[in-house]
Amino acid sequence: MTWTLPEPMLAAAVNSPDLPRGWAAEPKWDGFRANLSVDSGRVVLRSRRGTDMTLAFPEVVAGAAQLPDGTALDGELVVWEAGRLTFKRLQGRLRLSGTGAGRLAQEWPGHFVAFDLLRLAGTNTMPWPYRRRRAALEQLFTARRLTVPWALCPSTTDPDTVREWLSWTAVGLEGVVFKRLEDPYRPAIRGWLKYKVRESTEAIVGAVTGSPTAPRSLLLGRYDTDGRLQYIGRTVTLSQAVGGTFTDLLNPAGSGHPWTGWTFSAGWGTNETLNVTLVQPELVVEVHIDVARDSAGRWRHPARLHRARPDVSAGDVALLGS
Repeated sequence: MTWTLPEPMLAAAVNSPDLPRGWAAEPKWDGFRANLSVDSGRVVLRSRRGTDMTLAFPEVVAGAAQLPDGTALDGELVVWEAGRLTFKRLQGRLRLSGTGAGRLAQEWPGHFVAFDLLRLAGTNTMPWPYRRRRAALEQLFTARRLTVPWALCPSTTDPDTVREWLSWTAVGLEGVVFKRLEDPYRPAIRGWLKYKVRESTEAIVGAVTGSPTAPRSLLLGRYDTDGRLQYIGRTVTLSQAVGGTFTDLLNPAGSGHPWTGWTFSAGWGTNETLNVTLVQPELVVEVHIDVARDSAGRWRHPARLHRARPDVSAGDVALLGS
């Protein structure tokens, strides 16, 4: 009987980077979450949402020959460029298969950073506690002498090491994931914790969902070097109380708004569009964002609103790409 890949175990966001007692930490990579299985010689590579990515990454499929049959891994697909993770190159891999995928596998090879072991040579390891799964994963890398495209995700119980990892944002790491040492692997359950490094920055409000007097979210932009206002991302859903503070701050758009006729996605990886109302691109807001970007440099995840900055001019906001 063919083994079916389970849904991945998930993580709940936390605001503290402190390593809890009885937990281990791993770096959080800016890539595609992926589960991989080798079963009776058949390789399956799936995204967190269940998308089959097998044909898009032939180098990972070929590398599965290094694994014992009946083995499944949880990890992150990443691509490196000039010493840092590049989501842009990774994103371009998904739409290709066959010759195109093979060409990009040579030009921008994917690497599978393994951080959990779900099955080993036919044995279901998910009921094992994390510490035992981790030891078995390390032994797998050592015994099989796994090489590219495989990489073993670091793991630590040392708080000082965690703090060091949190300074690695320049190479594309998003933060850290905490895993309880005695917990089994529980598919689709948010039993892990994740802390994302965030930075404060400013952007211009160009549109809203809801109404300008009580927005539900803010669509944000920055000017490019040619003086065009480009969409860069949106905020998380605002509470009614917070939305109400914008009553006298946003003005309806006049003719010639730079986003006239544009459509905006409800989120990365979805075809759903937002119903938006354009506003005069005058108000600046300060937001907290993580390090994840798409191929155009836009923020992949919604920003957290910190405060409106009516005292700052739109011309004072950093240009796109800064």
